[in-house]
Amino acid sequence: MPFAPDPKEMLARARADLRMGVPVVMDGPAPALILATETLTPERLAFAQTLGPVDLALTGRRAATLKARAYDGDVARVALPNDATLGWVRGLADPADDLRKPMKGPLVTRRDGDASPHRLAVLLIKSAQLLPAALVLSLDDAGGFAQKHGLTRLQAASVAPLLQSLSPLSEVVAARLPIAVSEAGRLHVFRPEDGSEEHYAMEIGKPARNAPVLARLHSACFTGDLMGSLKCDCGPQLHAALAQMGDEGAGVLLYLNQEGRGIGLANKMRAYSLQDQGFDTVEANHRLGFEDDERDFRIGADILKKLGFSSVRLLTNNPAKIAIMEKHGIHVAERVPLQVGKTAHNEAYLSTKATKSGHLF
Repeated sequence: MPFAPDPKEMLARARADLRMGVPVVMDGPAPALILATETLTPERLAFAQTLGPVDLALTGRRAATLKARAYDGDVARVALPNDATLGWVRGLADPADDLRKPMKGPLVTRRDGDASPHRLAVLLIKSAQLLPAALVLSLDDAGGFAQKHGLTRLQAASVAPLLQSLSPLSEVVAARLPIAVSEAGRLHVFRPEDGSEEHYAMEIGKPARNAPVLARLHSACFTGDLMGSLKCDCGPQLHAALAQMGDEGAGVLLYLNQEGRGIGLANKMRAYSLQDQGFDTVEANHRLGFEDDERDFRIGADILKKLGFSSVRLLTNNPAKIAIMEKHGIHVAERVPLQVGKTAHNEAYLSTKATKSGHLF
């Protein structure tokens, strides 16, 4: 059926549904109904509780904060009490009130049964840039349930590899774009097949493809790049990288839409709120249920190869970027330090980058 959506398209539909608060069905060996905690409504919670036992799937990071046992390692399955309210569920998923209301339990976590739908639920919700917490309810007839309620139905066997792999990128368009540092600019727009965020490459001059190109992998930072935030060094790094490319007459800056180390702007602001409570960047991410850094730098390697580059002089302080480039076919001929933008407001942030993330300053 040529009009029927393929698995990638169904995945994009499911992300949109979850962001709107609409449940999705995951079919497979352990079929389940999945609801995103962040967009959950009291009505949908109450109805889900009438259908059978409900689990709250949390990441191992969030479970550790709550002192809940994650018997499945990277994911914990908290048994939802019959009288659980939306406030109680949200309190487990969102750490905003952890310090004001530290006692969340006692929490009962499951150790028996198949945790694969819970793990997939968390990955799916992460990919929608929501708080990584899901309600999971086992189903007997996934197909019938999805049809009866008009819900998107995913196949676990198709979705799992898509969530763990890099979606193929295609160049949509490229056009001349004179900018302040160089009138010889050209912007390339790349679009992933899975419907997620587009990424951009700003080419300065006409860099040779047979020599290492001065390159920067820059993750989008609305607060730093556009608002001039003093809490990070992103804006100064962006402008310094472009200025150096302009001075040399050639270079390529990849602008990757991976805001907040890949967790999205809303979750980044949640992390900032936790930092105001005294937690550092890494601790805040963990309390939210994320890893230190959720970005995928394979995207950068893929774009560079599509542009015809195989070797770079990489403007970075982050050794992880170098390792990923080398692993995925881009030779890093030189690391070019980018040490700008230190302020009294971001001194602790930069210190955490160095001590916990291995950045070189």
